[in-house]
Amino acid sequence: MKFIVSSATLQHHLQAISRVINVKNTLPILDCFLLDLQGSTLTLTAADNETRLTTTVEVSGVEGSGSLAINAKNLLDPLRELPDQPLTFDINDETLEVFIYYHNGKYNFVGTKGDEYPEPRPLRDSAMSLTLDAQTLFSGINRTVFATGDDELRPVMNGIYFDITADDLTFVASDGHKLVRVITTAAKGEGRSSFILPKKPANLLKTLLPRESGEVVIKFDTNNAYIEMASYRMVCRFVEGRFPNYNSVIPRDNPNTVTLDRLGLLNTLKRVAVFSNPSSSLVKLQLSEDRIVVSAQDIDFLTAAEEVIPCSYDGNIMNIGFKAVFLIDILNNIPSEEVRVELSDPSRAGLILPVGDKEENVDMLTLLMPMMLND
Repeated sequence: MKFIVSSATLQHHLQAISRVINVKNTLPILDCFLLDLQGSTLTLTAADNETRLTTTVEVSGVEGSGSLAINAKNLLDPLRELPDQPLTFDINDETLEVFIYYHNGKYNFVGTKGDEYPEPRPLRDSAMSLTLDAQTLFSGINRTVFATGDDELRPVMNGIYFDITADDLTFVASDGHKLVRVITTAAKGEGRSSFILPKKPANLLKTLLPRESGEVVIKFDTNNAYIEMASYRMVCRFVEGRFPNYNSVIPRDNPNTVTLDRLGLLNTLKRVAVFSNPSSSLVKLQLSEDRIVVSAQDIDFLTAAEEVIPCSYDGNIMNIGFKAVFLIDILNNIPSEEVRVELSDPSRAGLILPVGDKEENVDMLTLLMPMMLND
């Protein structure tokens, strides 16, 4: 088997799919890329036990066909150091020895039989389909993935919940402290269905989708999804379990409201949070008619900070505490210049909503649970 390929093109595609490969794998062959040559198309695959990512590269000077698994480090690490130039792959089909020739040198190693590489599970006959624009999918994942959990005891929280209806698509993520809900009418399903996309494939899609155009087709059953993009194809297994009723935790009656400059509040929190207790990251917001006082202290090290933000607050005088890192995360991921904070009382969740500059056909809501204040 023999072919010629651009080193830059090959490196770009391998780099993109290499993020699937785990540092430690139960199957040694999952440390490898699968190369499958059919005609002038070279298919590249990387996988772990639950996610599989595939892409294709056009090659020339083709002799023969077949598949081969090559250790990812042996193939990708030297490519990173090579300037763009044609690479000639010469593979012995009997011994599986791989010779790679470039402008002023060569390197070689031994591969593994391609048929030992695990195949993805086929979808059931009852599989459903969801078609949406690549940038709509990117926006939904990008706005929610930061709020996913890392709790091994509650795996359903460790992914993005896709709630699909015939009218719209809702992305939801929560770690039990913060929650993000993004509803888009730019995508809709065949009927009522749902699944939980794990954090790892979600982050992979977040990296791949900005460079994609056109539509993405997601075909899924109760356990797996096949995600077809213009340049890549992903197969992944869902998180099993029932996602909590997210609508039931969103407070409906919030009479205390204030509209603020998002970056102004964000930068204040970043400065003040430096002086909070590292274990709690607690910041206090004191809301009154014409200002908010943002403060933090660390009694152990006798440090404290306080800043005043002028505002127009409509509601009762209130002191409420939040975990600064969570509030900063939320503000970093809201796509508007201003935000509206809605509160009912210091013990109930607060809503942080974008104001103006909203994406068309998109409704975003974020929620953050408060922390107890000692005073």
